[in-house]
Amino acid sequence: MMEIQAWIIAVSKYLHLFSALLQEEKFPGWRSTTVLGLLDIYGFEVFQHNSFEQFCINYCNEKLQQLFIELTLKSEQEEYESEGIAWEPVQYFNNKIICDLVEEKFKGIISILDEECLRPGDATDTTFLEKLEETVKNHPHFLTHKLADQKTRKSLGREEFRLSHYAGDVTYSVTGFLDKNNDLLFRNLKETMCNSENPIINQCFDRTELTDKKRPETAATQFKNSLSKLMEILMSKEPSYIRCMKPNDAKQADRFDEVLIRHQVKYLGLMENLRVRRAGFAYRRKYEVFLQRYKSLCPETWPTWDGRPYDGVAVLVKHLGYKPEEYKMGRTKIFIRFPKTLFATEDALEVRKQSLATKMQATWRGFYRRKKFLTMKHSAITIQSWWRGTLGRRKAAKRKWAVETIRRFIKGFIYRNHPRCPENEYFLDYIRFSFLMNLKRNLPKNVLDKSWPTPPPSLCEASQLLRRLCMQNMVWTYCKRISPEWKQQLEQKVIASEIFKGKKDNYPQSVPRLFINTRLGREEINTKVLQALENEALKYAVPVVKYDRRGYKARARQLLLTQSSAMVVEESKIKQRIDYSNLTGISVSSLSDNLFVLHVHCEDNKQKGDVVLQSDHVIETLTKTAILANKINNININQGSIKFTVGQGKEGIIDFISGSELLIAKAKNGHLTVVAPRLNSR
Repeated sequence: MMEIQAWIIAVSKYLHLFSALLQEEKFPGWRSTTVLGLLDIYGFEVFQHNSFEQFCINYCNEKLQQLFIELTLKSEQEEYESEGIAWEPVQYFNNKIICDLVEEKFKGIISILDEECLRPGDATDTTFLEKLEETVKNHPHFLTHKLADQKTRKSLGREEFRLSHYAGDVTYSVTGFLDKNNDLLFRNLKETMCNSENPIINQCFDRTELTDKKRPETAATQFKNSLSKLMEILMSKEPSYIRCMKPNDAKQADRFDEVLIRHQVKYLGLMENLRVRRAGFAYRRKYEVFLQRYKSLCPETWPTWDGRPYDGVAVLVKHLGYKPEEYKMGRTKIFIRFPKTLFATEDALEVRKQSLATKMQATWRGFYRRKKFLTMKHSAITIQSWWRGTLGRRKAAKRKWAVETIRRFIKGFIYRNHPRCPENEYFLDYIRFSFLMNLKRNLPKNVLDKSWPTPPPSLCEASQLLRRLCMQNMVWTYCKRISPEWKQQLEQKVIASEIFKGKKDNYPQSVPRLFINTRLGREEINTKVLQALENEALKYAVPVVKYDRRGYKARARQLLLTQSSAMVVEESKIKQRIDYSNLTGISVSSLSDNLFVLHVHCEDNKQKGDVVLQSDHVIETLTKTAILANKINNININQGSIKFTVGQGKEGIIDFISGSELLIAKAKNGHLTVVAPRLNSR
């Protein structure tokens, strides 16, 4: 009983609070220009066993459905009347008859329930049902076991009655109706709630009710009164509806239970709403908007219409072939009844857009190209006239200069063997100038270039002096440009050339590539390894692949070179440290593979044996290793195979052969076989 009491109180106070929010009476602090109220109703309920709670919920849904139909019809009718369109009556189920059956004074179910709860004597749920049968037995939407025919009685119990709601028939059991209706909130409980420190609970209960000596209203009456106040508020507002559909009972995505959805559509009354909407016009727009959108479909309205928008729309719809029953012309809007009419118009507009776009493109392109052509033509004519004049003036000046130059040159050639005089000074200066200009154009490009233009006899001594000065300048300029880094780079390249030139196939590919100080930054090397180096400066680091001495399994490692040793590192652990004093030599094949072997002196049993590594930068790695370890003369370039020490007294062999692609694998004979791809040149 306490659960029923709490439920009825919660629903009643919920509706009361929602009404107060809409009126802005009890919450002055929430006042604003616009108020948005949200009312969440679960929906029509039909269970296997329906009692007093389902009766109240379905009654609330009946009232909301009635309000929805009235507001929908009212808004439609007001728009049609303002536009002068005749409203056609819509056939729909008017559930006012059911609302009256429930809430009518003295004759309604709630009134009979209250009367039965308050009358003296032995009142039970059965007497309440008998009272209903006496009072509303002739109502078409009310039925009990006693009033039903022989066939219907099988589906009705003797303590049940059936109401034909707008969403369907619902059978209610009267068991517990009187007890649940009499489950009231008495004055002492209200006083407790009014004294609550929670402001919302405190304001939900009116303190004036504490001084009222009347008997508290029943749960059904409280519910009806709260619902009536809510209906009054909603009628004065602009309500909007959101109908929620449950696609399936398993809460799964992309799954729609058709039976469940049909059931919800029926019990939500959506078909009634659709009938109201379909009875009216599917599309309505102001004449200006309609004409602006579709005027291109009629030659008389395209591209502009100078008359009234009403007349333009009339001409347009006549051209489109609208039938009289398909549309209506209002005072400011056009009304189109069927969606298919609008869809046909939209399809025609899409087709028309293509032709209009093509025509506009062609017109614009023609206009743009003609304008561009005329501009180019005028510019060409102007440029031609100016250029012809310039060419004529240049040609005349050039001819005059040529005549004077030839005259002076001939005279100078005649007096070439005489002492310098006005007759030959131009010729002699020209000879000197020609030699110097020719020398300027053909100066040696570098110190290795020994070419030098042949001077005239009078300038042989000057030519020798200039040649010596030019050579000194080139040497000084070249030496000045060399930076310490570039000097180091050249030294390393020279050493690499001495070691690998003409001996290893992939050496030519490394020549144009500069050697880099390190291939791994400090952030790529584990911190523990850097700490283990202590004060040793890291000279070079490169990622390598190490092959086990026995199984030849490839493992990713890092090769670190310091001033005194080479280290093979695995993540945070130094797997092997090779002092340069213990490094007896380095072996590498003559093919284009990247494999090399570090031969280690193993007599002290501290070293594990020779190290087989592979580096993508093998020429750079071996050059830097040879320089740091001072093993430039200890790099062996082998052909065919390399022998290396596996451990104390044990040897391994690496066989190198040429092939189409690089392949490194252990052969059946136990050797490590390396297939190196062939290169175009060595």
